Amino acid sequence: MKDLMGKAIWDYFHSENPEDLQTETSISELDELPVDYLFRKFEEMNDIEQKALELAQSKVLDIGAGAGSHALYLQNERNLDVLALDISPKSIEVCQLRGIQKTVCKNMLDFSGETFDTVLLLMNGTGIFESLKKIDTYLQKLHTLVSDNGQILIDSTDILYMFDRDEDGGVYIPAGGYYGELDYIVHYKGESEDPIKWLYLDFETLKNAAENNGFTIEKIMKDEDSYLARLTKK
Repeated sequence: MKDLMGKAIWDYFHSENPEDLQTETSISELDELPVDYLFRKFEEMNDIEQKALELAQSKVLDIGAGAGSHALYLQNERNLDVLALDISPKSIEVCQLRGIQKTVCKNMLDFSGETFDTVLLLMNGTGIFESLKKIDTYLQKLHTLVSDNGQILIDSTDILYMFDRDEDGGVYIPAGGYYGELDYIVHYKGESEDPIKWLYLDFETLKNAAENNGFTIEKIMKDEDSYLARLTKK
């Protein structure tokens, strides 16, 4: 991993000639991701993010913390005990420099030893699951990270709308797998990250997987094709 996302976050924080990130997927063209978006304040976040941060309680694990905007808000504005976790070393360094008191640079599958009252996975949190084949592995891991009376707050988008339709409304979906399984590529300053697997889930698919792995699930809110879900242990 070249940690290009982390490099962009680092450059922006240190004013080292940051540039916008560029992202693309196996079904979408190159798109600009302004790096300052990763440093947005609560008032600039979308409704799903704001709702999740309002629902967070007690001891919180922020998975995929990035530049730390969610963790920073919960720590400083809500006075919660927050641990920011990310696989990106540069991102975690910036989280620390921004004042986040507890940080870990690890893949969530390699993190253990603590349980949390709230586990956050935001900005298409299901993406981290990679594929339907691996979703059980990730959900079982999450089961060990959340306390018995705790909650997992996770968001995703049903990307069915991105596919062409015929005159009768039928959707042209490529054969060979679930339509939400994508390759995701990040570009920054002329470098390209190796493609990673990234999973967008419709709610019913997430619901079935969650229930098969010991969770009860509810849809907290919906915003067009995106939604926020809460998972709790059965």
